[in-house]
Amino acid sequence: MPAGGGVRRRWSGPSPVLDMIRQRSDRRRLLGAVALAAALVAAAPAGAAAPPDKSADLPRFGTLRADKVNLRVGPGNQYPIQWVFTRKGLPVEIIGEVDVWRRIRDAEGTEGWVHEHMVTGNRSIVVDGEVRTLRAEPGATATAVARAEPGVIAHLLECRGPWCRVEADGIKGWLQRSEVWGVTATETVP
Repeated sequence: MPAGGGVRRRWSGPSPVLDMIRQRSDRRRLLGAVALAAALVAAAPAGAAAPPDKSADLPRFGTLRADKVNLRVGPGNQYPIQWVFTRKGLPVEIIGEVDVWRRIRDAEGTEGWVHEHMVTGNRSIVVDGEVRTLRAEPGATATAVARAEPGVIAHLLECRGPWCRVEADGIKGWLQRSEVWGVTATETVP
């Protein structure tokens, strides 16, 4: 028997004292989190508040990241696959965005949705139409350095006026914009 002659009973319900301690602890955690968030916001550079909105840059070109990319009917894994691309580096035009999904179009006009991780910002072109001559300099009379079959994919290096400099299999040369797909008629490519 405890001193004082009373009967010792075990408390089985909520403890008002423990509840007060928990509430104080919760308040401290909340205040700590708020202080940390305020410190992070204050330490961030002024221009780094939000990532840039690329949807304003539509349409834009990119390339496929992998050798196998599923093209879906809609923006999500729940939508069926309508096509499978099997050419890494294939140029695609990004024509729409929903969350992490990108609506793309290929050179043949096939459209569908892919996850953003399946598209890169790298630039490439595909030779269009017929066999094309790569030139040493931008100009129709410049020395020929190679010939490219339709469907050849090349890295896009730069464009000047109606000419674009490309590289395929280690060979660099100039093609007319009108001879390729993957660059618009007026865009500047550094």
